[in-house]
Amino acid sequence: MVGKKDATHLLDVLGFFCPVPVAEAKQALSTMDVGSILKVLASDPETLHDIPLMLGRTPHELLSIDSHEGEYAFLIEVMADE
Repeated sequence: MVGKKDATHLLDVLGFFCPVPVAEAKQALSTMDVGSILKVLASDPETLHDIPLMLGRTPHELLSIDSHEGEYAFLIEVMADE
C-alpha cells in the first residue's frame, strides 16, 4: 500500500452476530460518498469471512483487516455508488 488511509466513518458492531455486522456495513456503504473510508469494528469471527465475501459483490475495496484480542477492524474504501 502506498500510504495508509484514515477512516472517514466508523461503524461499531461489537457484540453483534451474523447477519447484523454485514447488513449494517452494507447499509452504511450505500449512504457514503465515493472516496470515503468506512472502519467497521466487529467481534463476530464470522465477519472475517462474511465481510470480504460481501465486498466481492460490490465495487468497494477492502483496504485492511486488523485483529486484536477477538476484535476485528475492517477498513473499506467506497469505490462507486451501488
